[in-house]
Amino acid sequence: MTGTVTDNVAKNRYELPTEDGVAVAYYEPRRDAVAFTHTMVPDAMQGRGLASTLIKAALADMRGRGLKIVPECPFVAAYIERHPEERDLVAD
Repeated sequence: MTGTVTDNVAKNRYELPTEDGVAVAYYEPRRDAVAFTHTMVPDAMQGRGLASTLIKAALADMRGRGLKIVPECPFVAAYIERHPEERDLVAD
């Protein structure tokens, strides 16, 4: 069972509560874009697609806010490679 993805602005991270902890995607606001730096899922919840759910929601929020991203996190970079429809979000 998981909750809803939210943007915890105070901690610069998107959060997805799970029964075994919180999955998070850390970001750093930059001048012209938002850098995604690290994604973590609780060990007991690995392999269930939670990181993809988290990043999909985070990218949808970025798109809705008209922001570009820098995928420094290897998971976010791989997600974008697997989902070419998201490539337009990547900052030049």
